Amino acid sequence: MSLFPRRAFATLTLLVASVTATPSFAEAMDDQINQRPSTGAMVLDAIVARPMLFAMTLGGTAIFVATLPFSALGGNVEESAKALVVGPAKTTFTRCMGCTEVQDALKHREIANNQ
Repeated sequence: MSLFPRRAFATLTLLVASVTATPSFAEAMDDQINQRPSTGAMVLDAIVARPMLFAMTLGGTAIFVATLPFSALGGNVEESAKALVVGPAKTTFTRCMGCTEVQDALKHREIANNQ
């Protein structure tokens, strides 16, 4: 078998696999959005993720303060504050326990729609 038919066969196989796998990915995403976080996800979030995010918030704050003169000279203090301090702090303290980013965004969207 020459090289061209092998590549064509491999490309066709990859194309068929991608097309048939896409609906299952969509179902998995819908399930993730519509389900509440499991107990295991909440425990891991409380024991592992939140302390790491808190450490990132503290570290980001230290880096922000250390680089503040350079940010001020560059005119991007607000952007660096959002990236280094506000973003990690928001994730640490306002994200629902055990939620993924998608679930948390959906929750906040539902709260905003109900108000």
